[in-house]
Amino acid sequence: MKVIIVGPAHPYRGGIAAFTDRLATEFVAEDVDVELYTFTLQYPAFLFPGKTQYSDGPAPENIKIFRKINSVNPLTWIKTAKEIRNKKPDIVLFAYWMSFFAPCYSRMAKIISKNKTTRCIGLVHNMLPHEKSILDILFSPRFVKSMDAFVALSKSVLEDVSKLDKKSKPKQFSPHPLYDHYGDREDRTLALSSLYLDDRYNYLLFFGLIREYKGLDLLLKAMGDERIDNYPVKLIVAGEFYEKKEPYLQLIDDYKINDKVIICDKYIPDEEVKNFFNLADMVVQPYRSATQSGVTQVAYHFEKPMLVTDVGGLREIVPNGKVGYVVEPQPAKIADATCDFYDNNRKETFEENIIEEKKKYEWSKMTATIMKLYNDTLNK
Repeated sequence: MKVIIVGPAHPYRGGIAAFTDRLATEFVAEDVDVELYTFTLQYPAFLFPGKTQYSDGPAPENIKIFRKINSVNPLTWIKTAKEIRNKKPDIVLFAYWMSFFAPCYSRMAKIISKNKTTRCIGLVHNMLPHEKSILDILFSPRFVKSMDAFVALSKSVLEDVSKLDKKSKPKQFSPHPLYDHYGDREDRTLALSSLYLDDRYNYLLFFGLIREYKGLDLLLKAMGDERIDNYPVKLIVAGEFYEKKEPYLQLIDDYKINDKVIICDKYIPDEEVKNFFNLADMVVQPYRSATQSGVTQVAYHFEKPMLVTDVGGLREIVPNGKVGYVVEPQPAKIADATCDFYDNNRKETFEENIIEEKKKYEWSKMTATIMKLYNDTLNK
């Protein structure tokens, strides 16, 4: 069995690149011949508001990674697709999360499929992005049309794919597996020491890049709820701002919570991720929109309770009252859940439940789903 994955991979950083690298590692562990094809240029500058697209960390071991694709140069799409076609892999997985890549992926899939051997499977993180545009409506159907099958990382994404698929192609939901490559769960005191934080306080964690749809403003307003003053708790915001930081700083001033909020305004390198999760009592995702989130799978790995909003597929991943809370995206509701968490000492119970719940998110289940879809295409 030979599998090629097309999409973000090392040296690119971010959740989808991390997913691709980790999935490839799982295939290697299962004795599958796997290669990654990634970008020479992933995003043009106007589409990337961050400081850099690249990771400083080492490449995954024993994985062949080829940087061949320029996202805005169709000649590289054609050349790379012909190279892949001639290798005759059984499966080419296209990691899809935004319609900008639909023209590239659909063109490549059309060329690759001419070998009559390879099955092109869409690995769909998001079918339609959190911040939609007219291009999403125009381009997304092109991607769907070009694939032979789909694996969706949430049920809401599966529904989006189904709406665009006019031919009832094989498709299946398989939840986002654990991000288990950021180190191990460690004693809280080690994390506090590493980040030079005061052990007299409890800590909530907002983790990941900051954009409007992530709802950080809702969480800051919740921290301004006078009831939160009853607890020795602080909020850590760990991630790079992908939009202006000033409105958030103004909220912090307006709600007089400067002493309750710690901002670490940078992309968090892989080797530092464990420190933030190991010290957190609870991970908060106050999103206005979402399909699924890799942050929940990091929290599961570190066995941390979660407070998420009832949007997209987050409810599917975080059973309410079992491993955390699912609330409406409103500051008062976020504050209510935070108070319940500390008033009723939910931390230990939630953590015990997480140990069992996280067994659902093994990488072997993802690879098994992909192989099943491949067999379904052979029989179709």
